[in-house]
Amino acid sequence: MAEYDVVIIGGGPGGYNAAIRAGQLGLRAACVELRGTLGGTCLNVGCIPSKSLLHASELYELAVKDFAGLGIDVEAKLNLPAMMKQKAESVGQLTKGIEFLFKKNKVDWIKGAGRLAGPGKVEVTAPDGTVLILETKAIVIATGSEPAPLPGVSVDQGRIVDSTGALDLPEVPKHLVVIGAGVIGLELGSVWRRLGAAVTVVEFLDRITPTLDGDTAKTLQRTLTKQGMVFKLGAKVTGATLTNKGVTLNIEPAAGGPAETLEADYVLLAIGRRPFTQDLGLETAGVTVDRRGFIETHHFATNVPGIYAIGDVTQGPMLAHKAEDEAVACIEVISGKAGHVNYAVIPNVIYTFPEVAAVGATEEELKADGVAYKVGKFPFSANSRAKVNHEAEGFVKVLADANTDKILGVHMIGPDVSEMIGEYCVAMEFGASSEDVARTCHPHPTRSEALRQAAMGVEGWTMQV
Repeated sequence: MAEYDVVIIGGGPGGYNAAIRAGQLGLRAACVELRGTLGGTCLNVGCIPSKSLLHASELYELAVKDFAGLGIDVEAKLNLPAMMKQKAESVGQLTKGIEFLFKKNKVDWIKGAGRLAGPGKVEVTAPDGTVLILETKAIVIATGSEPAPLPGVSVDQGRIVDSTGALDLPEVPKHLVVIGAGVIGLELGSVWRRLGAAVTVVEFLDRITPTLDGDTAKTLQRTLTKQGMVFKLGAKVTGATLTNKGVTLNIEPAAGGPAETLEADYVLLAIGRRPFTQDLGLETAGVTVDRRGFIETHHFATNVPGIYAIGDVTQGPMLAHKAEDEAVACIEVISGKAGHVNYAVIPNVIYTFPEVAAVGATEEELKADGVAYKVGKFPFSANSRAKVNHEAEGFVKVLADANTDKILGVHMIGPDVSEMIGEYCVAMEFGASSEDVARTCHPHPTRSEALRQAAMGVEGWTMQV
């Protein structure tokens, strides 16, 4: 029996940030995690390794296709084992960094599977079967999410993989079929296309990335098509059969019509994720979940006193940085402080090339809500730094209230926009107007000038070419 102020179940971005913040505030904290390393899906088999492969594959394609045009003559050869090795080394260094922060902040890492065992109790089953009971004043559930299944398509992590398997394919596919045109499918599809695979994306809806601003989504699809991706929209996969050569997929139009088959040597199932709440003892503890399996919360608290939930197991975007924000705020609430998350200012990024970054409302949402707004838009083709870098695809679009000029949403597609969206997050957090950004001096020549020029465009005084 061990006693704590707070026990966190799950060691991903939500869980480990909650544990570290608890330690910083002087709480005796424990984090229960079954995986052999901390960091959860994001660090071990998600956000971080995928970005490693995206970066490496982008450099490879640049060397193969673009270096000669810049006056650099090289002979680029793919060494896939070495690419995978550097990815694993980076992940290893980062997981060790979290372990260091646990020790620094006096957080106990309890290795095992945790579940609710009654008021103020967490039962932990260690890998060797040993059972430990932790007594605690507060419990935070931060177990994250897992890939959503699709009837008729059985993931074997061999020929049919989910996002985890797609990070460790033993070879470059000749033909990779991606089921799902969301963030994960497009990012990992981009990796393997750059390395030489033919990539076909099958999507049930009639558009890609359904939560994106429509203008941005159309530009992204057009760009990815130009790069070589093939999209089959409005199509559903009804079955997958393993063959001697790979996989045969059965596909039908979503609206009805004649079926067809697709042959692939590898298939990536990426239709989304679902909350990971199995075997947590939620029913026994009386914790309420909705029909989709998400834990219902109010200011991070569940309906059961002393039990909280954050991250992917709760409603909202399944994003690591959303979980991190909730982690800090939740622990501060438990500590008696005023923890808070502004859900209107949570950015979303797709790490394809060009990248996509967005924060706030889309045009479609503003129209549906009857909000009067103005638009400022600036293309990277008119940005001097992007032009000379031969990275001139995309734009920045600013949506501002037509009456108050308050920034309501920002949508970007272009080079390194993941690193630029933060400027608008800060602006929106402080309730800035588009004029505030428009009158803020930006260094020249930089791609960040496009942020200012788009804001200037809201009132029609864009002037850079």
